[in-house]
Amino acid sequence: MTESYVKKLSFTLLDAIPDKDPAVQEQVCSALCSLGEARPEEMLCACEKYLRQHDKICVPVESSSPLVMSSQKEVLRCFTVLACCSPDRLLAFLLPRLDTSNERLRVGTLQILRHIINSAAAQMEVKKPFILSSMRLPLLDTNNKVKRAVVQVISAMAHHGYLEQPGGKVMVEYIVHQCALPPEQEPERPSTDGEETADSVRLVSIRTLYLVSTTVDRMSDVLWPYLFEFLTPVRFTAALTPLCRSLVHLALKRQEAGADTFLVQYDAYAHANLPSPYAVTTRLLVVSSNPYLGDGRGAASLRLLKVLHGSIHPLLGQRWEITVPLLLEYLDEHTKETLSQKEWEEKLLVFLRDTLAVISDNMWICQLSLEMCKQLPSYSGTPQEKNFLYKCIGTTLGATSSKEVVRKHLRELLETARYQEEAEREGLACCLGICAITHLEDTLAQLEDFVRSNVLRKSIGIFSIFKDRSEHEVEKVKSALILCYGHVAVRAPRELVLAKVESDILRNMSQCFSTKVLGIKVETKDPALKLCLVQSLCMVSQAVCSSAQASAFYFSRKAELVAQMMEFIRAEPPDSLRTLIRKKAMLACTYLVNLEPALEEQAQADVIHGCLHSVMALPPESNGEDSMCQEPLYLDTMHALEDLLTSLLQRNMTPQGLQLMIEHLSPWIKSPRGHERTRAVDLSACLLQYFLEHLHVSALVPFHNLGLLVGLFSPRCADTWPATRQEAVGCVYSLLYLQLGYEGFSRDYRDDMAERLLTLKDGLVHPDPTILFHTCHSIAQIIAKRLPPDQLISLLLTMFEGLVDPDKNCSRAATVMINCLLKERGKVLLEKVPEIVSVLRSKLQETQEEHVLPAAQHSVYLLASQHCAAVVSSLLGSPLPFDSHTCALWRALAVEPSLTTQVLGLLLEKMSRDVPFKESRTFLLGSTPDRVATLLPLAATCALYEVVSAPASGTAVLELYPQLFVALLLRVSCTVGVQLPRNLQAKEKRSTGTAPVARNLDPCSTAVDTLQALLLQGGSQDVVQRVELGGGWELLRTSAGHENGVTQLASAMAKCAGPRLPLLMKALVCTQDSVYEIQRVTSTAFLAELLSSNVVNDLMLLESLLDSLAARQKDSSASVRRLVLRGLANIASGSPDKVRAHSSQLLTAMISGLDDGDDPHSLVALEAMVGLARLLHLVEPRDLRSVLLHTAIRIRPFFDSEKVEFRTASIRLFGHLNKACHGDCEDIFLEQVVGGLVPLLLHLQDPQAPVASACRFALCTCIPHLEREELAAAFQKHLQEGRSLHFGEFLNSTCKHLMHHFPELLGRLLSTNLFYFKSSWDDVRAAAPMFTGFLVLHTEPEHRLQVDLEQLIAALQLLLRDPVPGVREKAAETLGRLVKFA
Repeated sequence: MTESYVKKLSFTLLDAIPDKDPAVQEQVCSALCSLGEARPEEMLCACEKYLRQHDKICVPVESSSPLVMSSQKEVLRCFTVLACCSPDRLLAFLLPRLDTSNERLRVGTLQILRHIINSAAAQMEVKKPFILSSMRLPLLDTNNKVKRAVVQVISAMAHHGYLEQPGGKVMVEYIVHQCALPPEQEPERPSTDGEETADSVRLVSIRTLYLVSTTVDRMSDVLWPYLFEFLTPVRFTAALTPLCRSLVHLALKRQEAGADTFLVQYDAYAHANLPSPYAVTTRLLVVSSNPYLGDGRGAASLRLLKVLHGSIHPLLGQRWEITVPLLLEYLDEHTKETLSQKEWEEKLLVFLRDTLAVISDNMWICQLSLEMCKQLPSYSGTPQEKNFLYKCIGTTLGATSSKEVVRKHLRELLETARYQEEAEREGLACCLGICAITHLEDTLAQLEDFVRSNVLRKSIGIFSIFKDRSEHEVEKVKSALILCYGHVAVRAPRELVLAKVESDILRNMSQCFSTKVLGIKVETKDPALKLCLVQSLCMVSQAVCSSAQASAFYFSRKAELVAQMMEFIRAEPPDSLRTLIRKKAMLACTYLVNLEPALEEQAQADVIHGCLHSVMALPPESNGEDSMCQEPLYLDTMHALEDLLTSLLQRNMTPQGLQLMIEHLSPWIKSPRGHERTRAVDLSACLLQYFLEHLHVSALVPFHNLGLLVGLFSPRCADTWPATRQEAVGCVYSLLYLQLGYEGFSRDYRDDMAERLLTLKDGLVHPDPTILFHTCHSIAQIIAKRLPPDQLISLLLTMFEGLVDPDKNCSRAATVMINCLLKERGKVLLEKVPEIVSVLRSKLQETQEEHVLPAAQHSVYLLASQHCAAVVSSLLGSPLPFDSHTCALWRALAVEPSLTTQVLGLLLEKMSRDVPFKESRTFLLGSTPDRVATLLPLAATCALYEVVSAPASGTAVLELYPQLFVALLLRVSCTVGVQLPRNLQAKEKRSTGTAPVARNLDPCSTAVDTLQALLLQGGSQDVVQRVELGGGWELLRTSAGHENGVTQLASAMAKCAGPRLPLLMKALVCTQDSVYEIQRVTSTAFLAELLSSNVVNDLMLLESLLDSLAARQKDSSASVRRLVLRGLANIASGSPDKVRAHSSQLLTAMISGLDDGDDPHSLVALEAMVGLARLLHLVEPRDLRSVLLHTAIRIRPFFDSEKVEFRTASIRLFGHLNKACHGDCEDIFLEQVVGGLVPLLLHLQDPQAPVASACRFALCTCIPHLEREELAAAFQKHLQEGRSLHFGEFLNSTCKHLMHHFPELLGRLLSTNLFYFKSSWDDVRAAAPMFTGFLVLHTEPEHRLQVDLEQLIAALQLLLRDPVPGVREKAAETLGRLVKFA
């Protein structure tokens, strides 16, 4: 077979490899293999030419199908055959392709290279250097796929001795580099061509390193101790875990081989860059501080340390066999989330301290400290590890006995620290603090030297290492120094620190914190510096407190430091919490308050108030980064505040001390903001729990604050915030057990009622108000059963404060609990009723919430149901006029009929107990005294109005209707014209022009309004309307119209409320003996008016009513006597058929009234005349005969009375007497008719029409007695009703008939006329001479002797000088007629 034929056949087969048919592919591959075995040289040559034309043979397969994988294997078998036949030509073909920039070509070539290294090891033995050198460019490739292929090639090289060749360590270093790749750089998405990444470079490298270390024995000498070189460089930090694991395995293998070969022989590797034992120890210890990073490098590092103990120091083996496993076990028990970093670091430092103690070699320890200081700059990128390294340095320096080394290192640390980094400042401070445990003096000396240096200046010269420090940098240095002093104080031996606290530590801290400008002390505003000062002061205070001599230590700067902390706290923004200053400052105060001297009371109050205001007012906490109050920081701050308050409480573990703390919290407990209430109640719960847990009662003393505290917390059981509700129940629970403790019960005693509170918590979770308030009621029942009686009032008064709580739920809960307590325990509150009522009233004025008023009304009702008289008295003590809330409380007493009846009875008693008014003279002693209302009856009247007006009072009002009506009617009577006291008058004036808050307070108007309300509530609406239509209610209020008003009221009652009259009359009769005249007048007027109605006869009240009135005929009051006569006369209207039966009694009373001599104004007589006129026509004539003459004579003087009423009544009565005169009495009465003829005729000219009308009536009734028809006809003609009277004509006619029929009367008539010449009425004076003239005109001469001309002329001459022309005219006319007698 010729070469050309082999070439052509090979190309044909190679072209057929991509065939999609698996059977074809299999046959092609088999044919190629057979051809290669038969003619290898020609086949290789043909393949080479083909590959140069088709690079895809070196491209990795991109499919995981079995067929493709099988094809790939067959191709690789071809390369194996080629490698065995012609290695040089194959390498010449492959290695140049490693230099290509095509990623896929390079990866495929590396895969083929790895395959021939593994499959043709013997042929490649001599090619190792050439192959190693060809890897230079692939090692530099950054593509992850290329890297992974390179790692796989290196792994193959390791197994075949390549890495033992010169340049092999480069491959090891490459693997370590890949192990150190950061995880975030690993691709996580599919590659651009859609293929998923099979594995990460880092993981492949880690696995490769471990496999090479553990499975390739020939690699031990290559990796050991070469891998040590990668432990300390920072760039290999991420590879520490696989490095440590590999080294541990290698070390254990060497240990098995023999102790001598196990140890790292540093002399044998003189030219190697191996880290020293100090460097290894430092490095592994530091990286262990963050144990879960890098796949658990902490455990790996500790395990490596353990196996290297002999290389570190010969004495460590036994000790580390114990201590290292304990550390590893601790790590196994925790995870990254559960591990406490502080505790772990402390364990590592203890491990270091223990190691140094075992070594106990000062030189070795000094070398270790030097190495630690050298490594410090390496950790600038990892602050936490650098911080821990500082602690390790401090621990190491503390273990050295060389003070010079300590001073040198401390000085260098202070000078070289990167003060801008917070973690480094903290680490430096920890370092100095730990060092001060054994080197306090040296540490303080170095610090003071550093403070005194120019380092704290902004710019301090060109020769210093601290050149041109900015102000900000200086502040950071100061912060670090202050922090150093704090750590020194807290870590150094307590017995040594106390002497240094004020003289050195605090003095230098103060110097660092404040600077002097022109001699003036200026404090910084840098928050970081403040925080450092606060932290350090906290540590200093903690150190002093924890000292055994703390109780004897007198901290002279305590007050100053507390004030400084409070300044920092108050300077914090009230609306955000983003720094630790609050927390640390409060912790400092917590330690400081426990030291002597004790804070003054005001200073302590300022601390509490300032801290509470700084924390409580913060906005609600959350976990967001942008939140103004992040939850973790907030919780820490709250714990600090809790500790501070607990410390303050601890110094005064008494009920007073507890109350003082709660008083400071009280404004926050009642805050309108829910989160503030929750915080305050949480704090209170903690304080109460602490107080309870530390309660020591040496004697049975009362817990006198119980009621106040329970009253503060119990309404919070219904707070709108569920957390507050739960904590509030806890507070009440603690308080009840505190009470039991003070009563002498043991601490482990469990009370069933108190324990029920815990079961009620579930009901407080539910937001349903019904369930919530029912639970509150149950809580109140428990409180009521466990609260001592002496605490009840303070509990109630505090709960009353809860009525105005800004949280409506709490306000409602307070009402529920108050009413429950009043119901359960109200019986013991008799003496406290006035105080309770007063507080209720004040709270109603403070709040506008709708639910409070009904609750307060119910409270008053409950209280009144147990102490009615006390509640009534207390409410009566409310200021007048009653405000709307007081009125509402009064109405609350009308809810239940029996209580309402009791209340009304008490009010009636109060209204009648005191005098209704007092008299006082205002200006002149001789002036009429003013009547001023007394307060108690006035208040009782106002209260009656409110109670009676309540719709629910109807039953009680009906029961007491007579008593109420009579009492109020009499109250109206005795307040007519009565004034308000001056102070109440001023109130009335001030309220003018503003919206009325109460009714008119005028005493009489108040009584009238109440009487109206009674009538309305008692079902007498018609009475009210009838009196209103007649204006009777207004008449009742006035002195002039009062009687008429009473009369209208009585009339309306008789017409519309007849069935009520018997009891009313009975009650009124009982009041007729009142000491007050006006009340007797009113009752008499009312009774008198009743007789004008027939209803009294129907009700069979006439007899008793007449008897009652008759009994008052001798009353000292003329008005009463007058009204008695009116009432007796009213029978003529109401019961005319009964007049005859009582005529004797009635006439006797009337005649007695005519003869009443004790009435200076004769009003009784006037009433008697009017009454007689009404009765005469109804009386038996025989009963009249005996009184006619007496009556006529008695009334005659009133004909000429100056008062029109008297003239009218007397003349009209005279007419009735004439009308009633029949039979044999006519002769007796004729003389009275003649005697009255002149006055009656002349008064026809009376200026008052009623008098003239009465004269007409009387004259018409008189004339029949004269028995002269002509005269009677003349009278009938001129005096008939409705006709105008021509007096001259009528008088002329009358005189003509008189002189014709009765000439003998001339002298008597003239003498009577002469009397009226002096009348005060002009018309009557003019009529008298006219009457005289007409008499003279018609007198016959034979009767001239009856005329006394001289007397008559003299009288007429006087009339001629009368100022009235008409009188003079009539006088002159009469004189002219006297010529007849000349």
